[in-house]
Amino acid sequence: MSLGEAVRHALREAAQPDKAATMQAYMKSKMPFLGVQAVPRRAMLRQVFAAHRIDSAPEWRRAVLALWREAEYREELYAAIQLTGHHLYRDYQTLYTMPMYEEMIVSGAWWDLVDELATHRMGALLTAFPDSMRPLMLQWAHDDDLWKRRTAILCQNRFKSRTDTALLFACIEPSLSDNDFFARKAIGWALREYAKTDPREVVRYVRAKGISGLSRREALKNLPVT
Repeated sequence: MSLGEAVRHALREAAQPDKAATMQAYMKSKMPFLGVQAVPRRAMLRQVFAAHRIDSAPEWRRAVLALWREAEYREELYAAIQLTGHHLYRDYQTLYTMPMYEEMIVSGAWWDLVDELATHRMGALLTAFPDSMRPLMLQWAHDDDLWKRRTAILCQNRFKSRTDTALLFACIEPSLSDNDFFARKAIGWALREYAKTDPREVVRYVRAKGISGLSRREALKNLPVT
């Protein structure tokens, strides 16, 4: 049994059809769910991945994309994302993964699929390869695709004191005039995370740029300012 077959078999074995419709409605997903909730799904997939080792980076990328492209249920997309972050393949996180991640981000086009890739995978690549990733994230920040822009904004969300504020603000600014909910939410979320490290700088930036509405509320959510 191949890795993909094992993943699909395990997910179907764990399916709870009575939960599927509610999960699909909550996520506003056109793709159906099997009804496998997050905690048991992650644990089960860890066992499947451990039992089906992959021997090379190209094989790993092919396995991820096969799961992604052949998915019939949303949990299979989650499985592909989990496989991208498996500890066995940490050394495979190189710039060669970028076409794979770009495909997943653009075709995923929803927060439950994009945000983990943005905050974990893109963040890790930015840390490891700043000279290549920094200009790429700046390019993505100006892209017509909303989810690439959101990724550029969120890619430093876990950086805390390591945040490159010049890059953060440069990735935010092309979306400041965007009224889309997910763009506005991303701006506020990124600023709120950085406010945990430098609240004064976030307040200064919000005021200097005249940021208002949802982005402002999110950015200043935990700060004693109005």
